[in-house]
Amino acid sequence: MSKKIAVLIGSLRKESLNRKMANLLIKLAPPSLQCQIMEIADLSLYNQDLDDNPPPAWVSFREQIKPCDGVLFVTPEYNRSIPGVLKNAIDIGSRPYGKSIWSGKPGGIISVSPGAIGGFGANHHLRQSFVFLDIVTMQQPEAYIGHAGELFNANGEISKDDIRNFLIKFINAYADWVMRSAVS
Repeated sequence: MSKKIAVLIGSLRKESLNRKMANLLIKLAPPSLQCQIMEIADLSLYNQDLDDNPPPAWVSFREQIKPCDGVLFVTPEYNRSIPGVLKNAIDIGSRPYGKSIWSGKPGGIISVSPGAIGGFGANHHLRQSFVFLDIVTMQQPEAYIGHAGELFNANGEISKDDIRNFLIKFINAYADWVMRSAVS
């Protein structure tokens, strides 16, 4: 039986490198994973005053993520951290206190950047937050994809075999991680 995986992209641009990477990972995923991008662009900023009567977009987002068996985060790095839009989505999913949609879900992180270090800071900031959120994060292989602006052709495919092979290794390892650790 396949596992349902929520894919969150930390960039809102239609042609972002991270969206291209997320779409590629979905194509490369084994049949054991049913991956779906969960859009975060319409989520208003988290405000605790709204917890008792949350906006419909928050309710919909939480309802989409809650039944998922795992969460895969694909993110750029902004100022050595994660983009605000991704942090906002994580906050919305973790509130109100005691009702987090993240707890116990197996997580994976791939950071994608045009820079040389491949979003290392964003990747590790997410890992740090996941400890508190109880997202059971895959440790290996770590995925920091640098120089990403040079990787994709016009069709969104990667022509470099070594990168493509690494991505296949990553998504297969994540599938194994989900199978071993998913909350049923």
